[in-house]
Amino acid sequence: MTPDQITVFTILGAAMVLFLWGRWRYDVVAFAALMAAVPLGVVAPNAAFAGFGHPAVITVAAVLVISRTLSVSGLIDTIAGWLARAAKTQFSQLGLLSGLAMALSAFMNNVGALALLMPLAVRTADKPSAILMPLSFASILGGLVTLIGTPPNIIVATFRAETGGKAFALFDFAPVGLPVALAGLAFLLIVGWRLIPGGRSGRRSAEDLFEVGSYITEARIGEKSDFVGKFANELDALFEEQGVIIGIVRDGHRKLARLRTEILQQGDILLLRADPAALDRLTAGAGLELVASEELSEENLRSDEVGLIEAVVPPGSRLEGRTVRAIRFRRQHGIVLVAIARSGA
Repeated sequence: MTPDQITVFTILGAAMVLFLWGRWRYDVVAFAALMAAVPLGVVAPNAAFAGFGHPAVITVAAVLVISRTLSVSGLIDTIAGWLARAAKTQFSQLGLLSGLAMALSAFMNNVGALALLMPLAVRTADKPSAILMPLSFASILGGLVTLIGTPPNIIVATFRAETGGKAFALFDFAPVGLPVALAGLAFLLIVGWRLIPGGRSGRRSAEDLFEVGSYITEARIGEKSDFVGKFANELDALFEEQGVIIGIVRDGHRKLARLRTEILQQGDILLLRADPAALDRLTAGAGLELVASEELSEENLRSDEVGLIEAVVPPGSRLEGRTVRAIRFRRQHGIVLVAIARSGA
């Protein structure tokens, strides 16, 4: 191998490692690889950004615009609604959704087509886990049919034109791509879905992962409490981030929203989220009495105005590296953080 080839493979290998690591955005990694190739001499400085003017890049950008237009126009939703009413069995759901994914991806970005149909598959399919993988493969197969179905088709067509041949037209790939796509779809419908590993449960939801009763506690405001007649936010301020008032039970009625301006009364039962280690200290400082209650569940934390949701901190988020106290969810956003799941725990 020549020194330039060694350099190129080294840059590509480093880029693949960073892609797999996932710490940096993929576009940042790709641009960094390009910038590394210039000073190392494998890419000429005057040609470093020539790829951004390639017809394939412009065409893919145009396809993304078309995909977004189809999405916001409501046309896809209309077709999807008709399919949801027409597909009653698992086989018909698999066939119609996969066929639609293949048809859409022939004229739009296959990732966009898949993103449009995944929520429909999850909502309408009897067994979503048996449909999602065939749906993914069907969207890839659809790209074989047309010139704009997948970027490699565009690159091949452009290269053919640059080398003296005639560029491929929109449907020149169909005589080969369409039979292959239909054969692949038939395989998915007849055999492929049966090969999907069974017995795998999906990722547990927030409600399944967290046993609410283990850290949600009920405490009554005692007769000698200094907080009788005061606003709930004064008691809330005492807790800081060690505990949070998430509800008030008074005369058998639960109040789960707009608690900060609620005036506390003797005998009120507070739903508290607190670290068990700090619970004794918190209740003693506020003059609260722990009370026994019925089994607590997620339903105790719901009302027409309040729900329990799960959110993911994505790579590069401004929340990374910050403490819960520094973020000030409760005071700035009115959000009560009840638990954190990390690496399945």
